[in-house]
Amino acid sequence: MKILGWYNQKIPGSKVYNPMFIDEAIIYVKSGKGGDGAVHFRREKYIPRGGPDGGDGGRGGNVVFKVSPKLNTLYDFHHQHRFVAQDGKPGGRSDRTGRSAEDLVILVPAGTILFDADSNDIVADLVSANQELVICQGGRGGRGNARFANSRDQAPRIAEKGEPGQERNLRLELKLIADVGIIGVPNAGKSTFLASVSNARPKIADYPFTTLEPNLGVARISHDQSLILADIPGLIEGAHSGAGLGYDFLRHIQRTRVLIHLLNGLSENPVLDYAQTNSELTLFDPNLARKPQIVAVNKMDIPQVKDRWEQIERELKKKGIKAISISAAVGTNVKKVLFKAAELLETTLEPPKEVLIPIYHAQDDPSQFEIVRESNGWRISGVSIERAAAMTYWEYDDSVRRFQRILKTLGIDEALRNAGVKEGDTVMIGDYELEWSD
Repeated sequence: MKILGWYNQKIPGSKVYNPMFIDEAIIYVKSGKGGDGAVHFRREKYIPRGGPDGGDGGRGGNVVFKVSPKLNTLYDFHHQHRFVAQDGKPGGRSDRTGRSAEDLVILVPAGTILFDADSNDIVADLVSANQELVICQGGRGGRGNARFANSRDQAPRIAEKGEPGQERNLRLELKLIADVGIIGVPNAGKSTFLASVSNARPKIADYPFTTLEPNLGVARISHDQSLILADIPGLIEGAHSGAGLGYDFLRHIQRTRVLIHLLNGLSENPVLDYAQTNSELTLFDPNLARKPQIVAVNKMDIPQVKDRWEQIERELKKKGIKAISISAAVGTNVKKVLFKAAELLETTLEPPKEVLIPIYHAQDDPSQFEIVRESNGWRISGVSIERAAAMTYWEYDDSVRRFQRILKTLGIDEALRNAGVKEGDTVMIGDYELEWSD
């Protein structure tokens, strides 16, 4: 089983590599083609007319997505956009079946949503550790000529090529999975708060947009309880429509159950900041504004903020908001905020998960096909007939005659005549060009 994934590796005497945070990617995936069935006849001494013994081809490799607990970014897909599984091996003589290909396993972080890039439909939402999803089935192996022997045709020169693999374009979108989201305007002290309560080490500086990507941290409340917190880049007015950094990261708090709303005590109007941030949440996703919030006014270690606290608290109470005064820099009341978050988590239901697996692929309707007149001939389109053409050995007359029977059975033969096909016209099916002859 081939596995593609990136892991943090610490090499003695070197720094730990920290990949850039990537939370969106568009990739192409294709499963392996089945191995070709063999056309072969038994050849042994004193057995001049041995029967058919061509074996079947092996199955092509599936493309499988698997959730890895060690990943928290889509960084892998920043450089690699094409993922193709191996083909199955062809069948051999003496009824030997070709070896099936290994599955191609693509590792993704928990919280990855798969979209069909062409239709924009959700394919699946991968949220659980080690969760697996077969996104493209490998093609089945073609049957060897031993499978076509019967009482009327004991020496068939018929076999199938392997079934083509499935392919699709996918858009990957990551929504971090955390218990608590830390929100607020730029420079409210979110990264400092996360660093003070967890093992996270986000970049911290005294200017807006220090945080250019979400950060995750684990805060331990007691020996048997911990919280996963996500520090979301600061929200400004218009964030829901792409202003600042908000649009790219607002989705990362959609899975959280509780929000810690930090207000900057140095702001001219913390109450206005509170209203603005909640307005952006509502405009992006109405469910976000309904999440329980713990409001904390930060930077109480600064004298002028401490002097303003009673006024800020009074103005917030007028709006029905009960705030906690904290200092993330020196750790004042940060534990109080965490305990309050833990209490709210116990009474808050988990949000419904968008898990849409397993995926059921309906069987193709073999009767569906389309005939189009082109400048250089006729084009027959249809999933089933194109697959049949790809699995045909055109060098064997028996295989060609079998394909002609398929055309007749599906009604394509008659449909072409009704459309006006003439002797010598070119008929195109998939990658193949045939000459029409009655």
